[in-house]
Amino acid sequence: MRESRRASAGLRLAGALVLLALPLGGCGTGALWDKFMAKDDTFVDEPADKLYNEGLYLMNERKDAKAASKKFEEVDRQHPYSDWARKSLLMSAYSFYQSGDYDSCIGAASRYVTLHPGSPDAAYAQYLIAASHYDQIPDVTRDQGRTEKAIAALEEVVRKYPTSEYAISAKAKLEGARDQLAGREMTVGRYYMGKRDYTAAINRFKTVVTQYQTTRHVEEALFRLTEAYLAIGIVGEAQTAAAVLGHNFPDSRWYKDAYNLVKSGGVEPSENQGSWMSKAFKKIGLG
Repeated sequence: MRESRRASAGLRLAGALVLLALPLGGCGTGALWDKFMAKDDTFVDEPADKLYNEGLYLMNERKDAKAASKKFEEVDRQHPYSDWARKSLLMSAYSFYQSGDYDSCIGAASRYVTLHPGSPDAAYAQYLIAASHYDQIPDVTRDQGRTEKAIAALEEVVRKYPTSEYAISAKAKLEGARDQLAGREMTVGRYYMGKRDYTAAINRFKTVVTQYQTTRHVEEALFRLTEAYLAIGIVGEAQTAAAVLGHNFPDSRWYKDAYNLVKSGGVEPSENQGSWMSKAFKKIGLG
């Protein structure tokens, strides 16, 4: 609104300067002067509640999230200090999310959290940030930078708003995001196994066991550790990997494979309590 009025004022000033350059004589000069100095009423603010309700209509009835976001943004532009602007900023973030414009959603929601940190809806705004990152998580063959951003934002929801309804959903999404990172480590680890670079493979599987042991990938990771340690002749660690796998996941198909693998080497699964694998599971109360 200010920009429009400043632009109108600039045009009136330009018109006045042009008139000053004209001869002041003549009967039409006064009429021209009055015309250029007349107030510009072509732009009229719309009531904030009207714009807001139009946005809700577009969102709920027309299912046009993109058009709705424009209405909510207009509330903020025309009535920046009103309570409607606060509500519209959150609805704008939501409408961006619904339309799949995740970057705009993150921008609007981040602005909401910054401007209204004490609002009851700040938890939802933070959740929208996290969900926008989460919905852009790529498959395990690609860079997982977005997954890491999602985890950071989801942890922020749980940390700052632990009793909110969004904390429950954030925790569920956290498990999914961590599972994705574990899957990435497994993919790279299998690649190294195929190249017979067993040390590099062990490092990847170790990351899964130590950092992502509550994910679905940990069972296979323990089996792959059994396989890799046997391949480089570190039999004791292979026995421990198989034993930890059997102790924590006795019905796992991966344990059956690990058991048969160590047996084929003439040994039994046997846990070394001093092994990093035993310590890793005892740290979270498993084993």
